[in-house]
Amino acid sequence: MKSFLFPKLNPPSFIWVRPEASAQVTKVHEWIQPLTTDSNPEQTRNADVVIVGVPLSRSSISPSGASEFPDAFRRAWKGFTTYNIDEDLDLADLMALDVGDVPMHVTDIRRCHDNIVEASATIHRNFTNSTVAAIGGDHSITAMMVKGLHWAKPQEKIGILQFDTHFDLRSLAENGPSNGTPMRNLIDSGVVNGDDLYNIGLHGFFNTKDLKQYADEKGVNYITLRQARKRGVAKTVTQCLKKLEEKVDAIYLTVDMDVLDIAYAPGVPASTPGGMTSAELLDGVFTAAKHPKVKAIDIVCLDPLRDTPVQPTVKLGTHVLLTFLTGVMIRKVTGTEKWVNKLNKE
Repeated sequence: MKSFLFPKLNPPSFIWVRPEASAQVTKVHEWIQPLTTDSNPEQTRNADVVIVGVPLSRSSISPSGASEFPDAFRRAWKGFTTYNIDEDLDLADLMALDVGDVPMHVTDIRRCHDNIVEASATIHRNFTNSTVAAIGGDHSITAMMVKGLHWAKPQEKIGILQFDTHFDLRSLAENGPSNGTPMRNLIDSGVVNGDDLYNIGLHGFFNTKDLKQYADEKGVNYITLRQARKRGVAKTVTQCLKKLEEKVDAIYLTVDMDVLDIAYAPGVPASTPGGMTSAELLDGVFTAAKHPKVKAIDIVCLDPLRDTPVQPTVKLGTHVLLTFLTGVMIRKVTGTEKWVNKLNKE
């Protein structure tokens, strides 16, 4: 089985047996459909959500099995319903498509990254009105997914909203295109302006002073977790979105799961104490998802092999995406103009 039209995508790593078309959809694994050669191209191009797995972790500074998350993510679907009781919305009313995984080379990281750029560009060209969700993989994939978006839509100016414990601004000359350099990669390559990058969640003793100096030189906007908590995480996200919407055409949301406190996310290679709670991250992601200019999301640096047997981090990563999609659905239901007016009043 091959994915329709996409040479840089392999079939999903794990596929659930789907119920009959007439059966009621109540679980996530019954709802998200794989893209196959049998898919109707006219219907699939109108998908509300397109999910792609990006199973790369060889470019991680810390030893990582984040490449295993796309598979674990799909397996976790059976534990979630499509109905969100908090918002009284059923995600099954959205059309969600799983286009499979980007193929990875065994040893050549640059080739892996090139594949991600090409796959991202192809997806954004073919699903022009869809929200794209990339399931990593380590954080190096973000630079490549954004470059693919830029390649597909060069006329659109891109901004970044980042949830992260780290700046991810390390030198490319010293570190290469690793999970410690994606934001610098985007800035140095001219794909994203430094002042169009907003990072929320920095905390503790996990960044060096020279990275802050680089951020200041490039005009990067960063809000420490302590500052965000004083303002409120949702309010902080709203303030960042207000500033971004005036400057860019598309906002890319990247969620590095190491922004979470180690108590909430044991399955993260660079986990730290003092990070966000699950509730804070979900609240922030939900707020961002409702903005009409947020066109894509990735979830990165989640290693199922480090997780405990009950898979709390895998489940949380899955919850993050479903929460994001709830925001996308609210945006669709309420309409862009109503949401922008609401945002400007807050």
